[in-house]
Amino acid sequence: MGKQKETDGQYVKKETMLVVALVAVIVGFLGGVVFSAYKSGVGLDGSAPGPSGQTAQKQDISNNLAQEINDLEKEISLHPENIEALIRLGNLYFDTEQPGKAIMAYNNALELNPGNPDVLTDLGVMYRRKGQPLEAIKVFDKAIKIDPRHEASRFNKGVVLLHDLNDSEGAIRAWEELVEVNPFARANGDELVLKLIEKIKGRDNPAN
Repeated sequence: MGKQKETDGQYVKKETMLVVALVAVIVGFLGGVVFSAYKSGVGLDGSAPGPSGQTAQKQDISNNLAQEINDLEKEISLHPENIEALIRLGNLYFDTEQPGKAIMAYNNALELNPGNPDVLTDLGVMYRRKGQPLEAIKVFDKAIKIDPRHEASRFNKGVVLLHDLNDSEGAIRAWEELVEVNPFARANGDELVLKLIEKIKGRDNPAN
Protein backbone atom coordinates (compact mmCIF):
# COMPACT_ATOMS: atom_id res chain seq x y z
CA MET A 1 0.00 0.00 0.00
CA GLY A 2 2.59 2.62 1.01
CA LYS A 3 1.75 5.82 -0.83
CA GLN A 4 1.97 9.04 1.20
CA LYS A 5 3.15 10.90 4.29
CA GLU A 6 2.79 13.85 6.61
CA THR A 7 3.86 16.83 4.53
CA ASP A 8 0.95 18.06 2.49
CA GLY A 9 -1.25 17.56 5.50
CA GLN A 10 -0.97 15.02 8.28
CA TYR A 11 -2.91 15.09 11.51
CA VAL A 12 -0.59 15.88 14.37
CA LYS A 13 -1.14 17.02 17.92
CA LYS A 14 1.03 18.58 20.61
CA GLU A 15 0.29 20.83 23.51
CA THR A 16 -2.79 23.00 23.72
CA MET A 17 -1.04 26.12 22.41
CA LEU A 18 -0.05 24.27 19.25
CA VAL A 19 -3.30 22.46 18.58
CA VAL A 20 -4.64 24.91 15.99
CA ALA A 21 -1.42 25.01 14.00
CA LEU A 22 -0.99 21.27 14.18
CA VAL A 23 -4.54 20.61 13.10
CA ALA A 24 -3.88 22.76 10.03
CA VAL A 25 -0.78 20.72 9.28
CA ILE A 26 -2.69 17.49 9.70
CA VAL A 27 -5.55 18.56 7.48
CA GLY A 28 -3.08 19.65 4.85
CA PHE A 29 -1.30 16.34 5.00
CA LEU A 30 -4.23 14.02 4.76
CA GLY A 31 -5.72 16.22 2.10
CA GLY A 32 -3.09 14.85 -0.22
CA VAL A 33 -2.54 11.43 1.29
CA VAL A 34 -4.40 9.02 -0.93
CA PHE A 35 -3.17 5.69 -2.22
CA SER A 36 -3.49 4.51 -5.79
CA ALA A 37 -3.92 0.75 -5.87
CA TYR A 38 -2.36 0.27 -9.28
CA LYS A 39 0.79 2.11 -8.26
CA SER A 40 1.39 -0.27 -5.37
CA GLY A 41 1.02 2.39 -2.74
CA VAL A 42 2.61 5.41 -4.39
CA GLY A 43 0.75 8.49 -3.23
CA LEU A 44 -0.93 11.00 -5.46
CA ASP A 45 1.37 13.61 -3.96
CA GLY A 46 4.34 11.27 -3.88
CA SER A 47 6.31 12.57 -6.84
CA ALA A 48 9.48 14.33 -5.77
CA PRO A 49 10.49 17.52 -7.58
CA GLY A 50 13.02 16.74 -10.26
CA PRO A 51 16.40 18.44 -10.44
CA SER A 52 16.77 21.56 -12.53
CA GLY A 53 17.52 21.05 -16.20
CA GLN A 54 14.97 18.26 -16.67
CA THR A 55 12.30 20.33 -18.39
CA ALA A 56 12.97 18.74 -21.77
CA GLN A 57 12.86 15.26 -20.25
CA LYS A 58 9.53 16.02 -18.57
CA GLN A 59 8.19 17.31 -21.87
CA ASP A 60 9.25 14.08 -23.56
CA ILE A 61 7.44 12.09 -20.88
CA SER A 62 4.35 14.24 -21.29
CA ASN A 63 4.43 13.77 -25.06
CA ASN A 64 4.87 10.03 -24.63
CA LEU A 65 1.88 9.86 -22.28
CA ALA A 66 -0.23 11.88 -24.68
CA GLN A 67 0.69 9.53 -27.52
CA GLU A 68 -0.09 6.46 -25.44
CA ILE A 69 -3.43 7.92 -24.40
CA ASN A 70 -4.23 8.62 -28.05
CA ASP A 71 -3.27 5.07 -29.05
CA LEU A 72 -5.37 3.56 -26.28
CA GLU A 73 -8.37 5.70 -27.15
CA LYS A 74 -8.15 4.42 -30.72
CA GLU A 75 -7.78 0.83 -29.52
CA ILE A 76 -10.83 1.12 -27.28
CA SER A 77 -12.91 2.70 -30.03
CA LEU A 78 -12.21 -0.42 -32.10
CA HIS A 79 -12.33 -2.94 -29.24
CA PRO A 80 -14.44 -1.53 -26.39
CA GLU A 81 -14.27 -4.88 -24.59
CA ASN A 82 -10.48 -4.65 -24.15
CA ILE A 83 -10.43 -4.45 -20.37
CA GLU A 84 -6.65 -4.17 -20.10
CA ALA A 85 -6.67 -1.15 -22.40
CA LEU A 86 -9.52 0.44 -20.44
CA ILE A 87 -7.68 0.05 -17.15
CA ARG A 88 -4.41 1.31 -18.62
CA LEU A 89 -6.22 4.30 -20.10
CA GLY A 90 -7.84 5.02 -16.75
CA ASN A 91 -4.43 4.87 -15.09
CA LEU A 92 -2.98 7.33 -17.60
CA TYR A 93 -5.88 9.71 -17.08
CA PHE A 94 -5.21 9.29 -13.36
CA ASP A 95 -1.56 10.26 -13.83
CA THR A 96 -2.36 13.22 -16.07
CA GLU A 97 -4.94 14.75 -13.73
CA GLN A 98 -8.02 13.98 -15.82
CA PRO A 99 -10.37 12.51 -13.19
CA GLY A 100 -13.54 12.79 -15.26
CA LYS A 101 -12.08 10.72 -18.08
CA ALA A 102 -10.49 8.31 -15.61
CA ILE A 103 -13.87 7.73 -13.97
CA MET A 104 -15.40 6.89 -17.33
CA ALA A 105 -12.60 4.48 -18.25
CA TYR A 106 -12.63 2.75 -14.87
CA ASN A 107 -16.41 2.40 -14.89
CA ASN A 108 -16.29 0.88 -18.36
CA ALA A 109 -13.67 -1.58 -17.14
CA LEU A 110 -15.80 -2.43 -14.11
CA GLU A 111 -18.78 -3.19 -16.33
CA LEU A 112 -16.63 -5.95 -17.83
CA ASN A 113 -15.12 -7.04 -14.50
CA PRO A 114 -17.04 -5.71 -11.49
CA GLY A 115 -14.88 -7.58 -8.99
CA ASN A 116 -11.58 -5.75 -9.33
CA PRO A 117 -10.81 -4.04 -5.99
CA ASP A 118 -7.77 -2.20 -7.36
CA VAL A 119 -9.81 -0.53 -10.11
CA LEU A 120 -12.54 0.29 -7.60
CA THR A 121 -9.98 1.90 -5.32
CA ASP A 122 -8.53 4.07 -8.06
CA LEU A 123 -12.06 4.96 -9.17
CA GLY A 124 -12.71 6.13 -5.63
CA VAL A 125 -9.60 8.30 -5.71
CA MET A 126 -10.84 9.92 -8.91
CA TYR A 127 -14.28 10.54 -7.44
CA ARG A 128 -12.57 12.32 -4.59
CA ARG A 129 -10.57 14.39 -7.06
CA LYS A 130 -13.86 15.36 -8.71
CA GLY A 131 -15.24 16.55 -5.38
CA GLN A 132 -17.55 13.57 -4.89
CA PRO A 133 -16.44 12.10 -1.55
CA LEU A 134 -19.65 10.13 -0.95
CA GLU A 135 -19.21 8.32 -4.26
CA ALA A 136 -15.61 7.65 -3.27
CA ILE A 137 -16.74 6.04 -0.01
CA LYS A 138 -19.24 3.86 -1.89
CA VAL A 139 -16.63 2.39 -4.20
CA PHE A 140 -14.07 1.98 -1.42
CA ASP A 141 -16.72 -0.02 0.46
CA LYS A 142 -17.30 -2.15 -2.63
CA ALA A 143 -13.59 -2.88 -2.85
CA ILE A 144 -13.48 -3.82 0.83
CA LYS A 145 -16.49 -6.12 0.43
CA ILE A 146 -14.82 -7.88 -2.49
CA ASP A 147 -11.47 -8.16 -0.71
CA PRO A 148 -11.65 -7.57 3.06
CA ARG A 149 -7.85 -7.51 3.20
CA HIS A 150 -7.51 -4.76 0.61
CA GLU A 151 -5.40 -2.14 2.37
CA ALA A 152 -5.44 0.81 -0.06
CA SER A 153 -9.23 1.01 -0.09
CA ARG A 154 -9.39 0.95 3.71
CA PHE A 155 -6.75 3.64 4.07
CA ASN A 156 -8.31 5.88 1.42
CA LYS A 157 -11.72 5.50 3.02
CA GLY A 158 -10.26 6.88 6.23
CA VAL A 159 -8.67 9.81 4.42
CA VAL A 160 -11.93 10.79 2.74
CA LEU A 161 -13.91 10.41 5.96
CA LEU A 162 -11.44 12.54 7.87
CA HIS A 163 -10.48 15.21 5.39
CA ASP A 164 -13.53 15.54 3.14
CA LEU A 165 -16.41 14.56 5.42
CA ASN A 166 -14.97 15.74 8.75
CA ASP A 167 -15.77 12.37 10.29
CA SER A 168 -12.77 11.64 12.50
CA GLU A 169 -14.56 8.83 14.34
CA GLY A 170 -15.38 7.11 11.06
CA ALA A 171 -11.82 7.57 9.86
CA ILE A 172 -10.44 6.06 13.05
CA ARG A 173 -12.76 3.06 12.68
CA ALA A 174 -11.67 2.56 9.08
CA TRP A 175 -8.01 2.69 10.02
CA GLU A 176 -8.44 0.51 13.09
CA GLU A 177 -9.98 -2.10 10.80
CA LEU A 178 -6.98 -1.67 8.50
CA VAL A 179 -4.61 -2.23 11.40
CA GLU A 180 -6.51 -5.43 12.23
CA VAL A 181 -5.74 -6.60 8.69
CA ASN A 182 -2.12 -5.43 8.84
CA PRO A 183 -0.73 -4.12 12.15
CA PHE A 184 2.27 -2.71 10.27
CA ALA A 185 0.32 -0.80 7.63
CA ARG A 186 2.03 2.48 6.84
CA ALA A 187 1.06 5.81 5.35
CA ASN A 188 3.44 6.56 2.51
CA GLY A 189 5.75 3.78 3.60
CA ASP A 190 6.75 6.01 6.48
CA GLU A 191 4.45 6.47 9.44
CA LEU A 192 2.56 3.56 10.91
CA VAL A 193 -1.19 3.93 10.50
CA LEU A 194 -1.43 2.97 14.16
CA LYS A 195 0.57 6.08 15.04
CA LEU A 196 -1.61 8.18 12.78
CA ILE A 197 -4.66 6.95 14.67
CA GLU A 198 -3.04 7.92 17.96
CA LYS A 199 -2.31 11.42 16.66
CA ILE A 200 -5.88 11.97 15.53
CA LYS A 201 -7.21 10.75 18.86
CA GLY A 202 -4.79 13.11 20.58
CA ARG A 203 -5.89 15.99 18.38
CA ASP A 204 -9.53 15.35 19.20
CA ASN A 205 -8.73 15.00 22.91
CA PRO A 206 -5.86 17.46 23.55
CA ALA A 207 -6.33 17.31 27.33
CA ASN A 208 -5.35 13.64 27.25
